[in-house]
Amino acid sequence: MALLLCFGILGYYFFFDYALVDAIYMTVITVGTVGFGEVNPLDSSGKIFTSILILLSIFIFAYAVTTISAFLISVNSIDHYKKRKMQQKINALKDHTILCGYGRNGKHAAIKLKNYKKAFVIIEQNQQAIRMLEEEGLIYIEGNATDDEVLIRAGIQNAKFLITTLPSDSDNVFIALTAKQLNSNIHIYSRASEDSSIKKLKIAGAQHVVMPDKIGGEHMASLIVAPDLVEFIDNLSDSSNGHMKIQEIILSTQPNVRSLDELAIKEKTGCTVIGYKTSLGEYIINPTHDLPVEHDGRVIVLGNEEQINKLNQAFRIF
Repeated sequence: MALLLCFGILGYYFFFDYALVDAIYMTVITVGTVGFGEVNPLDSSGKIFTSILILLSIFIFAYAVTTISAFLISVNSIDHYKKRKMQQKINALKDHTILCGYGRNGKHAAIKLKNYKKAFVIIEQNQQAIRMLEEEGLIYIEGNATDDEVLIRAGIQNAKFLITTLPSDSDNVFIALTAKQLNSNIHIYSRASEDSSIKKLKIAGAQHVVMPDKIGGEHMASLIVAPDLVEFIDNLSDSSNGHMKIQEIILSTQPNVRSLDELAIKEKTGCTVIGYKTSLGEYIINPTHDLPVEHDGRVIVLGNEEQINKLNQAFRIF
């Protein structure tokens, strides 16, 4: 378009004895198809030149509009394609975890789930956080987790767990209520800022409520009271250090098992059994090998990375 304007200005200026200002004026009203009269009457050659200039301006303008429109459509198409592919991945998930919020707590939860190869979907509406999710290649839904439609798009009907880490306790309560209505069997884990919110969250359907500030304060005090013990436990819970790890076996996935002896965990994997959780939620520390087990019980084991990998393969945990 700039070349066209220059061409018209030079044409009027050199070929028709117009002053420079008149040449600019004639070019603008011609290219812009305003319809004002000529500065001076045009002869035959001037009319031919003006006709060519008008036709060129129409074609160039049409080309510019087409190019810009195609660019905008392609951008929208790419964005739509990405969202459609993401939704297809989510629709294929089952027994996954929905993580509401990708703030400080949400990030650590996502890292833990990823390290343990657990399928999860993140719900986030902050654009900066969404860019981080795209860079890290994580599955996410853009939207407000308090919206029923957003939870449905995240696969709430097929999800097994929901973690809500939003800073507002009222939002977490609302999400818990909504999630339980959409999927009565889902297990909900919620963040809370106030002690008064714990009871409300549990009434709303959250099985576990975590207060990060309280845990942080107790942890720092424990470092003074029993520093070595706390450091040891931290190493066990840190799945990225490559050393010892804790894992659990859900016995409902191991049919016809009546005692720990029948599992033969030590012989198959080298892991050590350190605990057993009954179907009523009671814990037995360092259980004996002949301990009877229940169908809904859980066995807690300790092992290094190689042993845990053997455990996962032997008992098909993942």
